[in-house]
Amino acid sequence: MAKLTKNQKAIQEKIEPNKEYTIEDASSLVKDITFTKFDASIDLSVRLGVDPRKSDQMVRGVVTLPHGSGKQVKVLVLCTPDKEEEAKGAGADYVGLDEYISKIEKGWTDIDVIITMPTVMAKVGKLGRILGPRGMMPNPKSGTVTADVAKAVTEVKAGKIDFKVDKAGIINTSIGKASFDANMIRENALEVVLTISRLKPSSAKGTYFKSISMSSTMSAGIAIDKNSIEGI
Repeated sequence: MAKLTKNQKAIQEKIEPNKEYTIEDASSLVKDITFTKFDASIDLSVRLGVDPRKSDQMVRGVVTLPHGSGKQVKVLVLCTPDKEEEAKGAGADYVGLDEYISKIEKGWTDIDVIITMPTVMAKVGKLGRILGPRGMMPNPKSGTVTADVAKAVTEVKAGKIDFKVDKAGIINTSIGKASFDANMIRENALEVVLTISRLKPSSAKGTYFKSISMSSTMSAGIAIDKNSIEGI
C-alpha cells in the first residue's frame, strides 16, 4: 500500500468518511484541505438524474458568478470591422476576423472564450472541428453569438460562465479560487446550483440532484448535503 503524504494525512483528518457537509461548511473546509503552492481552482461537480442522450433532458446554461471566477479570461472577438472598437473598449484581448480564423486553423487556441456575431457565423462555423472538442465553439445559448459583442465581453470578464451536462449526467465547473474567502465560494456555488435547479427538464423523472461535491485542484472531494440547500 502506498504511503500517505503529509498533506494526504491532513486531508483524511479533516474530512469524515461518508459524511455530507452543508454548503457553508464545505466552502470553509475546501480551503483547509488545499495545499497547492499556486492559487488552486475551486470546482463544483453536480450529478443529475437526467439522460443526456435525450435532447429534451440536456441541461445547459449560463451563470454569472457573484464574485467572478478569479481567472483572467482571455477573450477573442470575431467580428466585422464596425464592431472592433466596441469589443476592444469592453476589454476583449483579441479582436478581428479572417486573420484569427486563419490562426485557429493553424492550431492557435491560446484563448478561453470566443465571442462572435450571427452575421459571421458562416465563416466561424468551419472552425467547429477544432473548437468543438475543446468546448470553445461560440453558441447562441451561451451568449457567445450575439450582435452586442461589447455586452458579451463585459459579462464574460465579470465572471459569466457556461456549463453543460456531460454524457455521464455530470456538470463540472469552476466556481472560484482558493484565495477567495469561504463566503465568496459559498455564494458562487449557490448561484450555480440554483441556476441548475431552475433548468430542470420537465421530462426528467425521479431525483434531479443525485449528488453534489466540491473540491480544489488536486484535493479530495467534499460531499455536500443537497437537503441543506434551500430552493432546490
